[in-house]
Amino acid sequence: MTTSSATPPTDPRKDSLIDYPSRFPIKVMGAKVDGFVHAVTHIAQRFDPGFDASSIELRDSKAGNYLGVTITINATSREQLDELYRTLSTHPMVKVVL
Repeated sequence: MTTSSATPPTDPRKDSLIDYPSRFPIKVMGAKVDGFVHAVTHIAQRFDPGFDASSIELRDSKAGNYLGVTITINATSREQLDELYRTLSTHPMVKVVL
């Protein structure tokens, strides 16, 4: 007699390396132009209504042509983070999202 070794359904929250909710930093790189920080801030606020813009960290590139913006959001789900990364990555002012 053989026994079935079916695996139980998985809970995606248990498969994640992140415990939700949690503070989650995201680094966004773009050209150092007027409006870049505002655009990143606006997107962060869309996904985290309690986003604190005073927590933003800025870092210039060595040549000063690019700006690194670190935002820290309240991550509530994998779906929220995926959509936030997608939205940031497709913004015309954004070059890289980490």
